[in-house]
Amino acid sequence: MEKIPMTGPGFKALEAELEQLKNVERHAIIAAIAEARAHGDLSENAEYHAAKEKQSFIEGRVMELEDQIGRADVIDISKLSGSSVKFGATVTLVDEDTDAERKFQIVGDVESDAKKGKISLSSPIARALIGKSKGDTVEVAAPGGARSYEVVKVEFK
Repeated sequence: MEKIPMTGPGFKALEAELEQLKNVERHAIIAAIAEARAHGDLSENAEYHAAKEKQSFIEGRVMELEDQIGRADVIDISKLSGSSVKFGATVTLVDEDTDAERKFQIVGDVESDAKKGKISLSSPIARALIGKSKGDTVEVAAPGGARSYEVVKVEFK
């Protein structure tokens, strides 16, 4: 079984979601199914079918989360250091074309969220950044064409 690298906060978020699904969502969907059953004929009962579909989604997500938690390789970012980019690093980049500054943290696939500045270790930009240091230039193939970035800062926090 392949381990899944993730940060401590990412691991805690998975555990919290699993807890919510098991202790709140499951009970709510069981009650919704019981209520829909009380309405009579199940073959034409849209509420019943919707509740059963949601129950199926919840159970699938619970299994997925349990698998990810079981294979998690939690890495403590506070114990990492160095000047080169690796998992857990927060990297400040400057777009060489627009001079726009961007900040990313390199995290595991399951906790990536580009809107929050967390990019997946397997993303094209993260793969291009791994091993680079302050002052290095990287070129990343993007959907709109190749982009060049300069690494301004590498930190572990």
